[in-house]
Amino acid sequence: MTPFEIIFLAGWLIEEAIRFPHRRRYRQELRAKKATHSRMTPLGVTLDMLAFLGMEIIPLVAILSNWLDFADYDLPDSLGWLGALLMAGSIALLVVAHRHLGKNWSPSVDLRQEHQLVTQGIYAHLRHPIYASVWLWCLAQALLVHNWIGGLAGLLLFLPVYLTRLPVEEAMMIEQFGDTYRDYVRRVGGIFPRLGKK
Repeated sequence: MTPFEIIFLAGWLIEEAIRFPHRRRYRQELRAKKATHSRMTPLGVTLDMLAFLGMEIIPLVAILSNWLDFADYDLPDSLGWLGALLMAGSIALLVVAHRHLGKNWSPSVDLRQEHQLVTQGIYAHLRHPIYASVWLWCLAQALLVHNWIGGLAGLLLFLPVYLTRLPVEEAMMIEQFGDTYRDYVRRVGGIFPRLGKK
Protein backbone atom coordinates (compact mmCIF):
# COMPACT_ATOMS: atom_id res chain seq x y z
CA MET A 1 0.00 0.00 0.00
CA THR A 2 1.41 3.36 -1.03
CA PRO A 3 1.38 6.51 1.14
CA PHE A 4 -1.15 8.01 -1.26
CA GLU A 5 -3.46 5.02 -0.90
CA ILE A 6 -3.20 5.43 2.88
CA ILE A 7 -4.18 9.10 2.47
CA PHE A 8 -7.17 8.02 0.37
CA LEU A 9 -8.24 5.50 3.03
CA ALA A 10 -7.89 8.10 5.79
CA GLY A 11 -9.93 10.58 3.76
CA TRP A 12 -12.55 7.92 3.08
CA LEU A 13 -12.90 7.21 6.82
CA ILE A 14 -13.17 10.94 7.61
CA GLU A 15 -15.76 11.46 4.87
CA GLU A 16 -17.84 8.54 6.14
CA ALA A 17 -17.69 9.93 9.69
CA ILE A 18 -18.87 13.33 8.44
CA ARG A 19 -21.78 11.90 6.46
CA PHE A 20 -22.92 9.34 9.03
CA PRO A 21 -25.00 11.64 11.30
CA HIS A 22 -26.64 13.32 8.30
CA ARG A 23 -27.57 9.99 6.74
CA ARG A 24 -28.94 8.73 10.07
CA ARG A 25 -31.07 11.86 10.51
CA TYR A 26 -32.35 11.53 6.95
CA ARG A 27 -33.39 7.89 7.54
CA GLN A 28 -35.20 8.92 10.73
CA GLU A 29 -37.05 11.64 8.83
CA LEU A 30 -38.02 9.17 6.11
CA ARG A 31 -39.53 6.91 8.74
CA ALA A 32 -41.41 9.93 10.10
CA LYS A 33 -42.51 10.76 6.52
CA LYS A 34 -41.00 14.27 6.54
CA ALA A 35 -39.82 14.11 2.93
CA THR A 36 -41.96 15.86 0.35
CA HIS A 37 -41.73 16.51 -3.38
CA SER A 38 -39.51 13.47 -4.05
CA ARG A 39 -38.18 13.38 -7.61
CA MET A 40 -35.99 10.32 -7.28
CA THR A 41 -36.50 7.88 -10.15
CA PRO A 42 -35.36 4.27 -10.56
CA LEU A 43 -32.70 5.57 -12.99
CA GLY A 44 -31.56 8.07 -10.36
CA VAL A 45 -31.27 5.36 -7.72
CA THR A 46 -29.29 3.16 -10.12
CA LEU A 47 -26.92 5.99 -11.03
CA ASP A 48 -26.43 6.83 -7.34
CA MET A 49 -25.49 3.21 -6.63
CA LEU A 50 -23.03 3.20 -9.52
CA ALA A 51 -21.46 6.45 -8.29
CA PHE A 52 -21.14 4.92 -4.81
CA LEU A 53 -19.36 1.94 -6.36
CA GLY A 54 -17.06 4.24 -8.31
CA MET A 55 -16.12 6.53 -5.45
CA GLU A 56 -16.00 4.07 -2.58
CA ILE A 57 -16.09 0.36 -3.40
CA ILE A 58 -13.97 0.11 -6.57
CA PRO A 59 -11.08 2.22 -5.21
CA LEU A 60 -11.11 0.17 -2.00
CA VAL A 61 -10.91 -3.02 -4.07
CA ALA A 62 -7.98 -1.52 -6.02
CA ILE A 63 -6.18 -0.60 -2.79
CA LEU A 64 -6.97 -3.58 -0.57
CA SER A 65 -6.73 -6.44 -3.07
CA ASN A 66 -4.56 -7.42 -6.01
CA TRP A 67 -7.54 -7.98 -8.33
CA LEU A 68 -7.01 -4.74 -10.25
CA ASP A 69 -3.19 -4.64 -10.15
CA PHE A 70 -3.06 -5.17 -13.93
CA ALA A 71 -4.45 -1.62 -14.31
CA ASP A 72 -1.93 0.17 -12.05
CA TYR A 73 -0.16 3.29 -13.29
CA ASP A 74 2.57 5.54 -11.94
CA LEU A 75 2.33 9.25 -11.28
CA PRO A 76 4.93 11.68 -9.98
CA ASP A 77 4.75 12.18 -6.21
CA SER A 78 3.92 15.85 -6.79
CA LEU A 79 0.59 14.81 -8.35
CA GLY A 80 -0.10 12.51 -5.43
CA TRP A 81 0.43 15.40 -3.01
CA LEU A 82 -1.86 17.52 -5.17
CA GLY A 83 -4.44 14.75 -4.78
CA ALA A 84 -3.99 14.94 -1.00
CA LEU A 85 -4.65 18.69 -1.10
CA LEU A 86 -7.73 18.19 -3.27
CA MET A 87 -9.02 15.56 -0.84
CA ALA A 88 -8.48 17.93 2.10
CA GLY A 89 -10.35 20.63 0.17
CA SER A 90 -13.16 18.21 -0.62
CA ILE A 91 -13.56 17.26 3.03
CA ALA A 92 -13.40 20.89 4.22
CA LEU A 93 -16.01 21.94 1.65
CA LEU A 94 -18.26 19.03 2.68
CA VAL A 95 -18.06 20.01 6.36
CA VAL A 96 -18.84 23.66 5.64
CA ALA A 97 -21.70 22.79 3.26
CA HIS A 98 -23.32 20.44 5.78
CA ARG A 99 -22.95 23.03 8.53
CA HIS A 100 -24.71 25.71 6.48
CA LEU A 101 -27.31 23.43 4.93
CA GLY A 102 -28.30 21.84 8.23
CA LYS A 103 -31.54 19.85 8.19
CA ASN A 104 -32.22 20.80 4.57
CA TRP A 105 -29.71 18.17 3.34
CA SER A 106 -30.96 15.10 1.56
CA PRO A 107 -29.05 12.35 -0.26
CA SER A 108 -32.05 12.05 -2.54
CA VAL A 109 -33.82 14.48 -4.86
CA ASP A 110 -36.48 15.74 -2.49
CA LEU A 111 -37.41 18.65 -0.26
CA ARG A 112 -37.92 18.43 3.47
CA GLN A 113 -41.06 19.64 5.18
CA GLU A 114 -40.54 23.32 5.98
CA HIS A 115 -37.55 23.33 3.62
CA GLN A 116 -35.77 26.68 3.53
CA LEU A 117 -33.68 28.15 0.74
CA VAL A 118 -30.16 28.45 2.15
CA THR A 119 -28.24 31.35 0.61
CA GLN A 120 -25.78 32.24 3.38
CA GLY A 121 -22.33 30.94 4.24
CA ILE A 122 -20.81 28.83 1.47
CA TYR A 123 -24.20 28.97 -0.27
CA ALA A 124 -23.63 32.69 -0.88
CA HIS A 125 -20.80 31.64 -3.23
CA LEU A 126 -21.88 28.24 -4.59
CA ARG A 127 -25.34 26.80 -5.14
CA HIS A 128 -24.00 23.24 -5.09
CA PRO A 129 -20.96 23.04 -2.78
CA ILE A 130 -21.58 19.36 -2.03
CA TYR A 131 -21.36 18.56 -5.74
CA ALA A 132 -18.20 20.69 -5.89
CA SER A 133 -16.87 18.63 -2.99
CA VAL A 134 -17.66 15.39 -4.84
CA TRP A 135 -15.83 16.61 -7.96
CA LEU A 136 -12.78 17.47 -5.84
CA TRP A 137 -13.01 14.00 -4.29
CA CYS A 138 -13.13 12.33 -7.71
CA LEU A 139 -10.09 14.29 -8.93
CA ALA A 140 -8.24 13.44 -5.71
CA GLN A 141 -9.14 9.78 -6.16
CA ALA A 142 -7.56 9.73 -9.63
CA LEU A 143 -4.36 11.23 -8.21
CA LEU A 144 -4.19 9.08 -5.06
CA VAL A 145 -5.32 5.66 -6.32
CA HIS A 146 -2.87 4.93 -9.12
CA ASN A 147 -5.06 2.48 -10.95
CA TRP A 148 -6.91 3.04 -14.22
CA ILE A 149 -10.04 1.40 -12.83
CA GLY A 150 -9.95 2.32 -9.14
CA GLY A 151 -8.60 5.80 -9.74
CA LEU A 152 -10.90 6.88 -12.53
CA ALA A 153 -14.11 5.08 -11.49
CA GLY A 154 -15.26 8.03 -9.41
CA LEU A 155 -14.98 10.53 -12.25
CA LEU A 156 -16.62 8.24 -14.78
CA LEU A 157 -19.48 7.05 -12.60
CA PHE A 158 -20.32 10.36 -10.89
CA LEU A 159 -20.63 12.26 -14.19
CA PRO A 160 -24.00 10.66 -15.17
CA VAL A 161 -25.38 11.42 -11.68
CA TYR A 162 -24.35 15.04 -11.97
CA LEU A 163 -25.68 15.49 -15.52
CA THR A 164 -29.07 13.89 -14.82
CA ARG A 165 -29.71 14.94 -11.22
CA LEU A 166 -28.71 18.59 -11.27
CA PRO A 167 -31.38 19.74 -13.78
CA VAL A 168 -34.07 17.92 -11.78
CA GLU A 169 -32.90 19.54 -8.53
CA GLU A 170 -32.78 22.99 -10.12
CA ALA A 171 -36.31 22.58 -11.55
CA MET A 172 -37.58 21.41 -8.15
CA MET A 173 -36.06 24.43 -6.42
CA ILE A 174 -37.60 26.80 -8.98
CA GLU A 175 -40.97 25.12 -8.49
CA GLN A 176 -40.66 25.49 -4.71
CA PHE A 177 -39.07 28.95 -4.44
CA GLY A 178 -39.95 30.58 -7.78
CA ASP A 179 -38.39 33.96 -8.56
CA THR A 180 -36.38 33.91 -5.34
CA TYR A 181 -34.47 30.89 -6.62
CA ARG A 182 -34.22 32.29 -10.17
CA ASP A 183 -32.59 35.42 -8.73
CA TYR A 184 -30.26 33.24 -6.67
CA VAL A 185 -29.24 31.35 -9.84
CA ARG A 186 -28.45 34.67 -11.57
CA ARG A 187 -26.27 35.80 -8.65
CA VAL A 188 -24.51 32.62 -7.51
CA GLY A 189 -22.52 30.03 -9.46
CA GLY A 190 -23.22 26.29 -9.35
CA ILE A 191 -20.01 24.43 -8.53
CA PHE A 192 -17.70 27.35 -9.35
CA PRO A 193 -18.01 30.78 -7.76
CA ARG A 194 -19.39 33.37 -10.14
CA LEU A 195 -16.79 36.05 -10.76
CA GLY A 196 -17.72 39.66 -11.33
CA LYS A 197 -20.72 41.59 -10.11
CA LYS A 198 -23.33 40.01 -7.86
